[in-house]
Amino acid sequence: MSLYGMMKTGVSGMQAQSNRLGTVADNIANSNTTGYKRATVQFSSLVLPREQGSYSSGGVKTTVLNAISEEGVLQYTQSAGDLAISGDGFFVVQDASGSPFLMRAGSFVPDGSGRLVSNGFYLTGYSYANGTPSAVANGFNGLEVISTAGFGISATPSTEGTMYGNLPSGADVVPAADLPSTNSATATPTKKTSFVVRDNLGNEMLMDVYFTKTANNQWEVAVYNQADAAPGTSFPYAAGPVTVETLEFDPTNGKLAATSTNAFSFAVPGGQTVNIDLSDFSQLATGFSATASVNGNAPSEIEEVKISQDGVVSAQYGNGSVKALYKIPLANVQSPDQLTVLPGNVYAQSADSGAIRMGFPNESSFGAVISGALEGSNVDIAEELTDMIEAQRNYTANSKVFQTGSDLLDVLVNLKR
Repeated sequence: MSLYGMMKTGVSGMQAQSNRLGTVADNIANSNTTGYKRATVQFSSLVLPREQGSYSSGGVKTTVLNAISEEGVLQYTQSAGDLAISGDGFFVVQDASGSPFLMRAGSFVPDGSGRLVSNGFYLTGYSYANGTPSAVANGFNGLEVISTAGFGISATPSTEGTMYGNLPSGADVVPAADLPSTNSATATPTKKTSFVVRDNLGNEMLMDVYFTKTANNQWEVAVYNQADAAPGTSFPYAAGPVTVETLEFDPTNGKLAATSTNAFSFAVPGGQTVNIDLSDFSQLATGFSATASVNGNAPSEIEEVKISQDGVVSAQYGNGSVKALYKIPLANVQSPDQLTVLPGNVYAQSADSGAIRMGFPNESSFGAVISGALEGSNVDIAEELTDMIEAQRNYTANSKVFQTGSDLLDVLVNLKR
């Protein structure tokens, strides 16, 4: 047996235990670090070639592993920007230069530009600007840094609505010359109601709706812009009706007939085309009633940003409207524990981790995004202290091997004397 080999083996053992103690120190230091994944050391033997009747001591080799796939305990907070992943997957973040990384430490806070940032890395997602987004399955193309800048004040134009109620079956039939659609001074509608619509800038417009019985089981619906009404009265309006439709009712049940129109639409000046559903109107032997509900909101500032479990980032405005801004994807690899660990609790793809695949939360094998929660570290302090004591004893034992080899080498050198 080579004394030099014996001493090198002792050094190898001390180095291995030193690496183990290093991981224990890191784990204990980061036991309260959000999203931290504990590091462990895997030992493997080094065997040197040897001849018959002799033994050449080798040593021990260490490989550092990170338990990235082991989920930490969720810790709930009061901040909507704190995000945790319940299940598999990683947030995709970017550094200041735009390079993408993976992260599970989701303690995001808005910076001065409204971007969500954690440890210097910006959360990314797909924008709703061009419609409902879809994920790029195998890359980071199309991702944008999530920012609430530019969404501070929002007005939603009217595009759709519903009206429902009852038209009295016993109402008198109005002559054709006096129908509201003629826009004459003698127009005599049976019943009238109004509803509000909004243009692209959030301006409010009042629309007058006239219901007039034209025949048994048949009603005319005429809609006018109230801004065109004559001062102090209604008819004649300065402009004709924006739309006119005819409702036909089934006399056996008072509901709209199968052949009847069940909606009307018109273009809002400076706004969008509004479609109003009338399918729930009835004609029964009772009084008139009409209720309308139309979308659209006045300009309002963002009160709160909400993030749902499926990753949709929405702005809630003071007027009660909600607007979807981004959808957060999740990324994963075949072997998460083989990802390259980088400062800031982020990870990069490695040759052994497998290719990146993308998807949305709650889809396929990806987990859910939990807003108002953080993933704690997966460090067990009791286990780390046990490992530390064991590593300390093994280090001391290996040092004894080295010391014994040194003593024997001294004996060998002193034989000549």
